Amino acid sequence: MDWDKLRVFHAVADAGSFTRAGEALNLSQSAVSRQISGLEESLKVPLFHRHARGLKLTEQGELLNKTAREVFAKLAMVEARIGDSKDKPKGALKITTTVAFGSVWLTSRMKEFINLYPDIDVSLVLADTELDLSMREADVAIRLAPPSQPDLIQRHLMTIGYRVYAAPEYLKAHGVPQTPEDLDRHRLVVYGDDARPAVPNLNWLLEAGAKPGVRRRSALKVNSIYGIFRAVQSGVGVGALPDYMSKEAGNLVEVLPQIRGPIVDTFFVYPEELRNSARIAVFREFLILKVAADDLQRRKLEPLRQAQAGE
Repeated sequence: MDWDKLRVFHAVADAGSFTRAGEALNLSQSAVSRQISGLEESLKVPLFHRHARGLKLTEQGELLNKTAREVFAKLAMVEARIGDSKDKPKGALKITTTVAFGSVWLTSRMKEFINLYPDIDVSLVLADTELDLSMREADVAIRLAPPSQPDLIQRHLMTIGYRVYAAPEYLKAHGVPQTPEDLDRHRLVVYGDDARPAVPNLNWLLEAGAKPGVRRRSALKVNSIYGIFRAVQSGVGVGALPDYMSKEAGNLVEVLPQIRGPIVDTFFVYPEELRNSARIAVFREFLILKVAADDLQRRKLEPLRQAQAGE
């Protein structure tokens, strides 16, 4: 099978059109079309259904694309390993994590990492669906649960706790709840019914301190924890948020410190094949140092927080 044609086919399957694939490959649309036609002639099967809205893989095309993805993923893995240098880490590093954790915690720390390692080409993929690391959809991941795949290496990164927060402007207008029962009279921001949270029972705030069998009404439902964070930050109401968000936001006030929500462990994950990658090693150590610095700061501030809360 012609490798050049296979490379063009893989690009077209990903792009869904000859034009977009041509732009990615720096080829004309007609050159891409000729390569695909040549590949179909050599295999004696159609690989795409052609219609006005674009291209769709045939059954045979799906089979070939699955194999092509595996081949190019393995080639990319080998290329990364060959390019790694223990003395000077360099090359591409694609990192994936959730939208909330990536937007609030990770991105604010990437400037320092990029300054330390300018030869590492970093890209972040923030998504609440897990990318397949074994297929090189990303090199490393920060996940809110241990990986289920056996060929992935995991390192515990941090433990996230959920606490109750509100914005100063909201508390000024509505008062500060002193007991969990006071939440009956406050506006609550919670997950919506159609949300798919990674953490179980994130709407525990609707039941904390409530009378048996009573579930509070919410003022606003949002389908992501980042959306809840932004709503609480803007003064909509009281919400349960991961504790790392309060450190990054700066304008959130913890209320009802006597109640706590779920505890979530996060993990740094990467494929076995990249065990000796210098890029991954330095990024892993960088994260560990940042987490340790956060823990140290939290321990220093904890006595002050407890004194303010009257504990």
